This record gives sequence, structure tokens and C-alpha cells, in this order.
Amino acid sequence: MSTTEYSHGDVSVPSGQQFVTIQASPEFAELRRKLRRFVFPMTALFLAWYATYVLLGAFAHDFMAIKVFGNINVGLLIGLGQFLTTFIITGLYVRFAHRELDPRAEAIRSKLDGQAS
Repeated sequence: MSTTEYSHGDVSVPSGQQFVTIQASPEFAELRRKLRRFVFPMTALFLAWYATYVLLGAFAHDFMAIKVFGNINVGLLIGLGQFLTTFIITGLYVRFAHRELDPRAEAIRSKLDGQAS
């Protein structure tokens, strides 16, 4: 049996055994560790921020109704802050993936391609 189970155009797809070998490698473990060290804290932070917004909306009506300027109140600003936070987190993740994850993933892919040859 060849090193690939099938080919899709010019791209060779590694066999299941190659994937298992790479998954058990220290390089892959480091890639997973880096990803988890970013994703889990960022997710917890965002969920806490969102839960705070929901709880304030449910139980602190007077606070959320405080007028900041014109018809703009605290609740609206915090709600818009949810969108802003989402964009910021997305940007941070893209930058993190570009700097930390992509080079490691490419090294693993090169190693895998080298084994397939």
C-alpha cells in the first residue's frame, strides 16, 4: 500500500497511519497546547463578559437604562461592546494563528509530506 490512501488532483492525502503518527508527535502536541492556551482563556473571558451583559440586562434595569448621551444608554453601549469584543478577539486570533499556529502546522505538514515522498 502506498503512503496515500487516495489522491485529489495534485494533492496527495496521507494515510490514516501517517495521521496517527503525526498526532502522537511532540510537534503536534505543542501545536495543540498553543491553541488551547489561547482559545480556552479567551473563550472563558468572552463568556464571562457576555454573561455579565445578560445578567445586567435581566437584573439591573436601572443601571442599564442610565442615559449616557441623547437616547444612548449604558445597555446599548455594553451591547455594542459585545460586537466590538467579537471583532477584537477575531483579530487577536488571526494574528496569533499567523504568528504561532501556522508556522508549526506548516512544519508538521512539511514533515508529513517528506514522509510521503
